[in-house]
Amino acid sequence: MGLRLPRIVKAKASLKRILSSSEIAASVPKCHFVVYVGEAEKKRFVVPISFLNHPSFQNLLSRAEEEYGFDHPMGALTIPCTEEAFIESH
Repeated sequence: MGLRLPRIVKAKASLKRILSSSEIAASVPKCHFVVYVGEAEKKRFVVPISFLNHPSFQNLLSRAEEEYGFDHPMGALTIPCTEEAFIESH
């Protein structure tokens, strides 16, 4: 499995745009970002940026891109999996 640099670049650009919002940025520690996880109800997680390099998280990003693209109406990165699957992927 190769690293898909264009996807990561798009994701990072999207994260910068999302984190520039003062309301969200105020509640997110430095070097972390917000993801919403869930299929029906979305739960908010604040995760370290280092997760972007983890193969399991990259797989989840690929799934999110396929389902939502990087311009999701929730205003943050949304991962289309169950909360349990997200937690187990770390």
